[in-house]
Amino acid sequence: MPRSGSQYSLFEAVEPIPVEASARDRDGERRFSDYVVYIDESGDHSLTSIDPGYPVFVLALCVFHKRHYAEKVVPAIEKLKFNYFGHDNVVLHENEIRKQKGDFVVLSQRELREEFMGQLSTIMAASNFVLIACVVDKARLTRQDGLSHPYHTALDLCLAALDAFIAEKNQAHLVTHLIVECRGKREDAELELEFRRIRDQRRAWGQAQPFEMQFADKKTNLSGLQLADLVARPIGVHHLRPTQANQAFELLTEKFYCRGGRPTAGQDFEGVGLLHHPPQKAKSPGEPTEAVAPTRNPQST
Repeated sequence: MPRSGSQYSLFEAVEPIPVEASARDRDGERRFSDYVVYIDESGDHSLTSIDPGYPVFVLALCVFHKRHYAEKVVPAIEKLKFNYFGHDNVVLHENEIRKQKGDFVVLSQRELREEFMGQLSTIMAASNFVLIACVVDKARLTRQDGLSHPYHTALDLCLAALDAFIAEKNQAHLVTHLIVECRGKREDAELELEFRRIRDQRRAWGQAQPFEMQFADKKTNLSGLQLADLVARPIGVHHLRPTQANQAFELLTEKFYCRGGRPTAGQDFEGVGLLHHPPQKAKSPGEPTEAVAPTRNPQST
């Protein structure tokens, strides 16, 4: 069904914006890294009431190069919103898109829904970001494992992989910001405390990067948080039903942090950029069973 009115090309050329210029202090030294990390989750972290239909918790970290994010990703998402909703006061939320609720009730029209999903997939495919995710299988936790907090466990594993990635970019001495969505005063305080504990512990081991966590209000319309929300559930679904067709997950395989960098994108990401807790059993004698970050991996965003 043709639609009237202006339609904006998602990826037309834009003038370069030197976003790095503001990342220097008064002495001209750089303070901030070239990367920004957006974090979201899928599923809940409760261990007392486990949903049998989705007994997992997924934490997803989308790592963007700031220039690419500012010049390409954000404009593309804004144009998508203008094209389909007429304004950009819309938050892309996986649950509402999937169930066609709220602003996305218009997607009940099959032709429009397929067109919209195709455009969204185009943005996801064209957006260069490195994906680090951890799936906590709550149904497989042992009694001892169950004493830990799924969110905190996943964060610990993901930060280890993020440490390795930032170090490979030779930016371990620069501040990298991690953006998470506010979940509640108590939950945010617990998360910040756990984040600082993990960071301080790694610092004592000489392994910590200068990460800083920022909390974004749920009403904040950040493109990076919306993409992180969109990627988390397909990862959880793939974990539960790995043989089921999952087009969204197939697209994401090219994004996962992996051994070998860009030349091997889409391969060797299990236990590197895609982490599992408890660790999955190896499928072959040479396949690792633990979530271990690689020592060298020149993967680029």
